[in-house]
Amino acid sequence: MSVRYEYRWHLRKVMAQRGMYATTDLRPLLVERGFRLSQSQVYRLVAERPVRLNLRVLMALLDILDCTMTDLIEPVPARGDRAPAGGSPRPPRPKRANVLPE
Repeated sequence: MSVRYEYRWHLRKVMAQRGMYATTDLRPLLVERGFRLSQSQVYRLVAERPVRLNLRVLMALLDILDCTMTDLIEPVPARGDRAPAGGSPRPPRPKRANVLPE
């Protein structure tokens, strides 16, 4: 069993803290930094949790919003997984072998 990682994406919240309430506020600032994303791409970036994200776009967002990665991305335990007391995921437990008679 592999360990699953989940996260919360806080771009909309961080934008609001900086006085940016519309996705149209973000697009020109990305263009200034060389990222020509369509309006629908910018909307999805703000409104949805991205599955894949170009690291250069992430760095541009950090620059635009003057924040850190921990402000935008919050790691959380995957559903069904319990977070251990130490905060790091436990290694998977081995399954008991089922030995059949010959």
